[in-house]
Amino acid sequence: MLRVLLLSLGLLLSACVSQTPLPQQMPSWPAPLPLSLHVQRISSEATQSWWLVLQDEGGVLRASLFDPLGVPLARQQLLAGQWHNDGLLPPNAEARQLFSALLFALSEPAQLAQLYPAGNWQVLADGSRRLAPNWQVQYRSALLFSLQAGSGLHYQISPLDDDKAQ
Repeated sequence: MLRVLLLSLGLLLSACVSQTPLPQQMPSWPAPLPLSLHVQRISSEATQSWWLVLQDEGGVLRASLFDPLGVPLARQQLLAGQWHNDGLLPPNAEARQLFSALLFALSEPAQLAQLYPAGNWQVLADGSRRLAPNWQVQYRSALLFSLQAGSGLHYQISPLDDDKAQ
């Protein structure tokens, strides 16, 4: 019984350590909100296409993820530096991690030092970025980029409005 308890505690602590950090304040956005993005999730098993909407609702950021038919997959609100479930959808840990990584990727480069603690992020010479614990961002433009998670997941991000791709 003690071994099970210690194992459970260890797993819980390791899950907390590997959380993607959130900005200490709201970043400036590369395009006005609401922002609609196409998210293509690529794994070794399958490729999925999603639609993500970021909205500012009175200083609270709402992130909503939908499948191609418009069925909601995840809804989260960023309030007081933490994600909170929005609505009746079950918690979606992958979506929370993705939303956190997207906030980093969408943040203006000049703001990163004030948004994220030192040691959690890095901008490389080619303009790509890294975010703890295991995210890498490769840009084609401010709203056209790829996110790679250490778990082998890869996300292609592009704006739904082609005018914003540049």
